[in-house]
Amino acid sequence: MHVPPDPRPPVRPAAPPGDAGPAVPEALVLGRSGVDVYPLQIGVGLEDVETFGKFLGGSAANVAVAVGRLGHRVALVTGVGDDPFGRFVRKALLELGVDDRYVVVDRENPTPVTFCEIFPPDDFPLWFYRRPTAPDLQVRPEDLDVDAVRGAELFWATVTGLSQEPSRAAHHAAWAARGRKRHTVLDLDYRPMFWTSREEASAQVREALPHVTVAVGNREECEVAVGETDADRAADALLEAGVELAVVKQGPKGVLGRTRSERVVVPPTPVQVVNGLGAGDAFGGSLVHGLLAGLPLEQLLRNANAAGAIVASRLECSTAMPTSAEITAHLAAHDPSLEGSRA
Repeated sequence: MHVPPDPRPPVRPAAPPGDAGPAVPEALVLGRSGVDVYPLQIGVGLEDVETFGKFLGGSAANVAVAVGRLGHRVALVTGVGDDPFGRFVRKALLELGVDDRYVVVDRENPTPVTFCEIFPPDDFPLWFYRRPTAPDLQVRPEDLDVDAVRGAELFWATVTGLSQEPSRAAHHAAWAARGRKRHTVLDLDYRPMFWTSREEASAQVREALPHVTVAVGNREECEVAVGETDADRAADALLEAGVELAVVKQGPKGVLGRTRSERVVVPPTPVQVVNGLGAGDAFGGSLVHGLLAGLPLEQLLRNANAAGAIVASRLECSTAMPTSAEITAHLAAHDPSLEGSRA
């Protein structure tokens, strides 16, 4: 793969030189981070909002926080700007249990900011301020700690990271280092605004799938990935592309999990939705926990559904990620037969 020369000034490591940090993390997450600026008024357009809250954001950052909240050593590979929001992101990661030693600081591009509107139960428009690029899409192969990528029990990446170079090359370098090691996960996370065309996204996902062992996404994302919206056909196509576990989120129809020998469908858990934007990241964090803990597929998916429901009932994303005790309590409240299950 040819990568054009990089005209930017060097991106410097965020960790102090010589700081070895703790042991290789159990889970290593690569991808998007930034600042979510969410209205504190529900059902109001941005033009009329008067007060906002500032939160750590970005899908990969949220997943990493969710993994840490569930008791695992987790680190995030991302980029931030050399600005106050970048310092906020790193501080928030540490406060929320995520190792920030693999964050790189970009002196050219500012830390991205995302605004949303909140119209429950199912309308949450987003505005991403990431143009023409963002620091997390400028992470290069040489920014990776190959030993950490190879040594982590689980590696999580997202399709968004394939939308630009040099991030695309960094993802492929990470997958080459992993060599299809168990628990190499791709979040199908398709965001149209990050791509020049849907066809470009589809081509990049097809190139990525043979390198991963787990793929997770909703039906629209599966259509981009493999051209199928029917859950079973999408799962079949993902398995044929090389993954070992396909997870297809179906909204009100629940979630389908498929391996070559097992098929599980788990219904959604009821919740009063406040903000649905972080639910998928909570689902992902709980999925990571279930894979690391070796949970049976049905229990893994029930826990992930519950985690998503809990976050959908809260305003923010990263700071809303649930603990194992909250997941267990949610399951017990909505299905008494699961009261003894462990999150």
